[in-house]
Amino acid sequence: MRLIAALPRLLLCLFLLVALPLAPASAQDNDQPEGTIAVEGNATADAAIANRIRAILRELEGFEKVGVSVSSGIVTLRGTTLDTASAGRLSELAGRVEGVVAIRNEVRESTDVSERLNPAVDRFRDRMEQAVAFLPLALVALGVFALIVVAGLALARLRNPWERLAPNAFIADIYRQIIRLAFIIAALVVALDILGATALLSGILGAAGIVGLAIGFAVRDTVENFIASIMLSIRQPFRPNDTVEIDGDIGKVIRLTSRATILLSYDGNHLRIPNATVFKSRIINYSRNAERRFTFTLSVASDADLARARDLALEVLNGLPFVLPSPEAAAWVEEVADHWITMQFAGWINQETTDLVAARSEAIRLTLAAFDAAGLTAQPPAYRLITQSESSPTAQHDSPQTPSAPANPAAAQPVAPQTERELTRIVAQERAELPSKDLLSVDAAEE
Repeated sequence: MRLIAALPRLLLCLFLLVALPLAPASAQDNDQPEGTIAVEGNATADAAIANRIRAILRELEGFEKVGVSVSSGIVTLRGTTLDTASAGRLSELAGRVEGVVAIRNEVRESTDVSERLNPAVDRFRDRMEQAVAFLPLALVALGVFALIVVAGLALARLRNPWERLAPNAFIADIYRQIIRLAFIIAALVVALDILGATALLSGILGAAGIVGLAIGFAVRDTVENFIASIMLSIRQPFRPNDTVEIDGDIGKVIRLTSRATILLSYDGNHLRIPNATVFKSRIINYSRNAERRFTFTLSVASDADLARARDLALEVLNGLPFVLPSPEAAAWVEEVADHWITMQFAGWINQETTDLVAARSEAIRLTLAAFDAAGLTAQPPAYRLITQSESSPTAQHDSPQTPSAPANPAAAQPVAPQTERELTRIVAQERAELPSKDLLSVDAAEE
């Protein structure tokens, strides 16, 4: 029972034995002087050591309330300082005096409010005096900075030579932004050089680079779109009022802005496509060439004369007033099925005088009428249950015959590009009304 009662005391002693060697050494243990200790002490030497340390502390600020006593070469420091770091430096300072055997540093940090505030007030007063003395030079540097920046802004506002050097207004604005940025950086360098703080410039530029990199990652899509706008404004793969297909969308080009390409679809809707998408997509420009081909497919009977069908279709296509003689119309077999044969036909028109959709519609109608008149049209497969009475020769002889199509098809209808003209009028009206700048130029060189 006694052993059990004494167990907590034994555990506490064991903990103290383990923890004490691990405790950090005090400042006076770490800052003790090294060297051989003399056999006999000298009172005169102790007084000299104390006087020397006191003289040093009088010359230093913040150690007015530190007392020094020396006995047998052992220096004892008592009193208060403004901070703990100053108290720690005392041991190092006293250890450098010749004849010091050991140091006992009992200096503590002062908690007196007035003592701690007075140095801060003095430092603030000194800095204010330095600022007032520095003010004329700062005003000169600020004036030089403002003068250089104003000169750069005035140069950037000039109409020439930027619009002469740039292919369009967007690139001219980029030139102006570069000029403004260059003059601002130059003004900053000159002002810092006047102030004697050019080393600060590297820190500013380094911080600006890091911030710019972070912003670049954050707005990566915006930066990509901006670069695509620059490339499109230089290359100009299309012009105003061109009919283009971009990423599956077809329409007439209204304008190219610094952010997007605006199209007018054939349904009368606005299509706003980001320039980054436009730059990376496959662009089909239907307006670059006046000649354009239309194609259509028709089926003929499986037992029809394919040569006759081809010649008949070419005769119809070449007889249409809107089909161009060159390039020539064409016809070929596309596919052979169980009940019919599919043929493909193609003809060329002039987009400036002919509507593509109307021309294709008329070509299909007239070719199909010619095939019907010639008995070449494929009939859809049909299955009919024949009764015994219908299978007799008389019934078969009296069965009705399929009426033949009229021999002479109607003449071709007008195919003037009315829709294209209306869309062109709408595009011209919107280009005149919208205030935003257009990056496209009618006179730009073809890509």
